[in-house]
Amino acid sequence: MAEYNEEKIKRMKELTAVLLPAARAYYQENRELMSNREYDRLYDELLKLETDTGVVLAGSPTQRVGYEVLSELPKEAHEAPMLSLDKTKEVETLQEWLGEQMGILSWKLDGLTIVLTYEGGKLVKAVTRGNGEIGEVITNNARVFANVPLKIAYEGQLILRGEAVIGYSDFEKINQEIEDVDARYKNPRNLCSGSVRQLNNEITAQRNVRFEAFMLVRADGADFKNSRREQFEWLKSQGFDVVEYQCVTRESLPGAVNDFSERIQSCDLPSDGLVLLMDDIAYGESLGRTAKFPRNSIAFKWADEIRETRLKEIEWSASRTGLINPVAIFEPVELEGTTVSRASVHNISIMEALKLGEGDTITVYKANMIIPQIAENLTGSGTVEIPDVCPVCGGRTEIRQVNDVRSLYCTNPECQAKKIKSFTLLVSRDALNIDGLSEATLEKFIAAGFIHEYADIFHLDRHQEAIIQMEGFGQRSYDNLMAAIRTASHTTLPRLIYGLGITGIGLANAKMLCRTFRSDFSAMRRAQIEELTEVDGIGQILAEGWSSYFSSEKNNRLVDDLLEELTMEQEPEEEAVFAGKVFVITGSVEHFANRKALQAEIEKRGGKATGSVTAKTSYLINNDVTSNSSKNKKAKELGIPIISELDFLRLLGGEENADKSTE
Repeated sequence: MAEYNEEKIKRMKELTAVLLPAARAYYQENRELMSNREYDRLYDELLKLETDTGVVLAGSPTQRVGYEVLSELPKEAHEAPMLSLDKTKEVETLQEWLGEQMGILSWKLDGLTIVLTYEGGKLVKAVTRGNGEIGEVITNNARVFANVPLKIAYEGQLILRGEAVIGYSDFEKINQEIEDVDARYKNPRNLCSGSVRQLNNEITAQRNVRFEAFMLVRADGADFKNSRREQFEWLKSQGFDVVEYQCVTRESLPGAVNDFSERIQSCDLPSDGLVLLMDDIAYGESLGRTAKFPRNSIAFKWADEIRETRLKEIEWSASRTGLINPVAIFEPVELEGTTVSRASVHNISIMEALKLGEGDTITVYKANMIIPQIAENLTGSGTVEIPDVCPVCGGRTEIRQVNDVRSLYCTNPECQAKKIKSFTLLVSRDALNIDGLSEATLEKFIAAGFIHEYADIFHLDRHQEAIIQMEGFGQRSYDNLMAAIRTASHTTLPRLIYGLGITGIGLANAKMLCRTFRSDFSAMRRAQIEELTEVDGIGQILAEGWSSYFSSEKNNRLVDDLLEELTMEQEPEEEAVFAGKVFVITGSVEHFANRKALQAEIEKRGGKATGSVTAKTSYLINNDVTSNSSKNKKAKELGIPIISELDFLRLLGGEENADKSTE
C-alpha cells in the first residue's frame, strides 16, 4: 500500500510541476500553455489523488486561488478569504446538492472578481480578489466602470462582490483598433484583467468595463427576509446591475440549465458556466466551508459536446512576428449547432503532447461552447513533420523555446507574412476601403498563399472554394467580400497613394501631391527631390522617402500590377479656401460624424490638420471655446483664434452652411 501511495505522490508532483506554470501563465501573463480543458483534466486528476492519499503537497494548485499580486497597485488583505467554488458538469449532481432547498441559478461570468465597499452612500473602496487573501486596491478604476453607482440611497456600510467584465461586442471593437494582430487580446477576460488593473484609470474608462453584482456580503440594518433573491432585488433598487439569475427548485433546475445553455452563444457577456446558490441565507451559511470551497454555492461547468473525427492534415499558419502556428484540419463535424473543420493547436509543444499525425482519430469540442479545440488523440501516431521552410515565403524555419514553450518561426526578414501591415493599410478605410478584409483575415489569406502582392487581392476569386471552407467564412461572407473588392477597384489617386504606405505620406500629403502635379502619377513618380519639396507639406525627409520608394524596381512593378486592377476616378475639385491654413481640432464634434470627417473637410479645401497647437497654427477648433484645456491655453498664449464648429462652417461657406448644419 505504501508503495502504491508512493506512485500516486510521484504523479502528484508531476502534475503540480505542469499545472503551476500553466496557472501562472494564464493568470499573470495572459497566455496559455495548454487548453482550459486539459488544465481542468489534470487538475481533477490531482484533486482525486490528494483525496485518495490524504496528502496535499506544499504549493499545490488545489490550494491556490486566483493570481498572485504583481502590480504596483496598493495591496489590501480581505476580511475573510475569498474562496473559489466547487464544480460539477452533471445536472444530477446540482439537483442532489440543492435537495429540497430553493436555489438561485445565474451566469458564472468570466472576468475579474471585485469587492466594492460603500459608506454614507458613497463608493469608498474597490479591491480585486487577488490571490483570495490579498487583493489590489483599484478604487479609482472602479469609479469609471460603465455602470457602477458612485452614490446610492443606502447610507450604512455596504459590501458586495461582483464580476468586472467586458462584453464580446466591446472586446471585438477594442481589438480591431489594435493594428498589431499579435498584440491583440486573446479573450475578453484577459482584456478585462488588464483594464481593471491599470495604474491610469483613463485607460480603464475607455474599455467599457461593466460590474455585475453576484453576492451581498454586508448591509447592516437591512432586512432581506433571509433570502438571497431579496438581496439581489434590493441591490437592483440601489442602482446595481445584478448577474442574470433564475429561482430554481430540484425539479425546475434541469429546464433552467437548458435555458441558459441555449443562450450562451448569444450572450454578450463572457461566461464559462453557471453558479447555483442557496436562497436561504442562514441555511447556506450554516453549511460552513472546506479549506478551499464555500458550501452554500457550487459552479456548473458546461459539459462539452465532444465529437470524434479524423485528422486530415496540419496546416502551418505564418504571422507577422515570424511565428508559424500549427492548425489542425479535420473532417467536418457538428458542434454546438455549427459545422467545424479546423482548430488551432497553438504551438509545437501542444502538438507534440497530443502526438498528432495525419489520419489520427481525434476528439474535438468547443471550449466554453465557442472555440474549437482538440480534446484527445485516440491513436497518437505522432507523425506530423515540422516544416523546414516557411509556407508563405519558402524561407528557412527554426524552432525556438520561450518560457517552456516550443514554437516554429520563419527566419526570413523579407517574408511576406511579416509585411501584413502594408496590406492592412492598403485596404483601410482611407485607402481602398475594402470592407471584410480585416487584418486577421488578410493574415489568414497570406498564410494560405492566396496573397503575395497587392494585385492578388483582386484575384481572390481564384480561391473561392478554399475561402468558403475557412473558419468564419461561408458563401455569404465570400460574396460580400467579392462585392467590396469590386467596389474598391474604382478609387481615387490620393487614396491609392496613401494606401502604398510611403513613409510619412498621409492622405493630406497625397491630396497635396495630386493637386500640385494635377493628378499626373507618372510625373509624380519621376519627380526630383527639388520638385517634391515645392509641394506644401512635403519637406526634405518626406521627399527623400518618396524618391527612395520609387527608385525601387520591385516597388514600381508592384504598383504597376496594382494599377492594372484599378479604375481611377477624378475627385471633385473643391475651392482651396483653406490653402496655407493649419487647423487643430480638439474636443467632441456635433455637426460632423467625427473629428476625422471634419479633418477631411479641411484637407479637401486645401487646408491641413495637425495634432498640436504651435505658432504655425491658424485656428483651434473647439466647441467649448471658453474651456481651460491645455490646447485652449496654448492658443490664447500664442494669440491663435479659437473657433467653434459653427464658426468653421461660416468660414467654409458663409452663414447659409452654418444654418443648414443645425437643421
